[in-house]
Amino acid sequence: MFRRYSNVVATATLSLCLCCSSTALAQSKESPPDPLLPNQPLSPQARQNLAAALEKLNVQAQTRLAAGDSVGAFEIWNRELRLRRALGTLAEVQALGRVGVIAWSENERTQVQIITQRLQTIQQEVQSQPTTDLTLLRSLAYAYQQVRSPKQAIQVYHQILRLERQQNAAAAENTLRTIAELHLSWFDYLQAAKSYQELLALASARGDRVGEVTYLQQLAYIYDRARQPQQALVVKQRLAELYLNESQFTQVPAIRLAIAADYQALGQTQQAFQNYQEAYASAWSLQQYARAGDALRGLILLYRTQGQINEALQASQILLETDQRAANFYGLMNTYDQIGQIHLQNGNPSAALSAFEQGLAIAQQLQYLQPYFTQQIQQIQQNLAQ
Repeated sequence: MFRRYSNVVATATLSLCLCCSSTALAQSKESPPDPLLPNQPLSPQARQNLAAALEKLNVQAQTRLAAGDSVGAFEIWNRELRLRRALGTLAEVQALGRVGVIAWSENERTQVQIITQRLQTIQQEVQSQPTTDLTLLRSLAYAYQQVRSPKQAIQVYHQILRLERQQNAAAAENTLRTIAELHLSWFDYLQAAKSYQELLALASARGDRVGEVTYLQQLAYIYDRARQPQQALVVKQRLAELYLNESQFTQVPAIRLAIAADYQALGQTQQAFQNYQEAYASAWSLQQYARAGDALRGLILLYRTQGQINEALQASQILLETDQRAANFYGLMNTYDQIGQIHLQNGNPSAALSAFEQGLAIAQQLQYLQPYFTQQIQQIQQNLAQ
């Protein structure tokens, strides 16, 4: 109960101190002047002394927090934040972000909220100024990130981006990349895709193939997560072309496999077949046997859904060899199970029995699914005995 009361008092004090626009609050009638706060304006030596004293407060707060006294720690940090104003807006913003990220990690939600409100006040003050300090804006945007306020952070980054595009193209691209990553980290796939499309256009315009591949890979991931197979397909086709043009042949099987899955999701069966086959062929030639197995499994599923049982069986026999080369014993066991199921579907219980028996032998080695295979074998034997 005392801890809760102390938290309320400390938070109320912080709110008053951070939301008030004047540093003279420390010298108000309600509270005596802070002994660390010298008379304004500060001389260079006074600024240096105050900065050193505030760093000592920061260390004291960290020590309190490490000892389990979060209330005492944040009381000290609150005092530091109040006094940081005397060192200028940039110093205050950096301190707000530093304390804010600690408050977030300690689940001090009210503290985070009040720090965020102070950052918003500073943002309004900065925007009202006739000139813009890019260093301050970058610190402000990063502080918003530290207190998990992505909307405000992105807003400031866009302001930075507009200014940088007039002055420094390289810096502007870095900021755009930060915006894209921030959207993605908060699962805003639509906005992340827009930002990465801009980055892709920039990389393409200057012939940056490494950049193109990086941004296309990000876009493919985003469209997959957003379940937009048509957009994903366009991006992956372009990736496949780049891999071939740049002789990155080891990347081809995986992208062909992904393209096949997108075609399958779109109901374009023929194109799915073609890309699964290309994925298998390229993976086999590169001795990527696990990837080749994945392509064959996709093919087999398509064959079965299309009622092409014989083709499914042929592909399954190839899959057995592929699983063996990949040392994929669980896959091998499942392939025997699949072959058994296909034979049962095709009305060939004797062949199914043989497949299940081979599957059981592997299951016994793995000590996994023995009861399942035993049950399948017993059921077939009973049916054959009738």
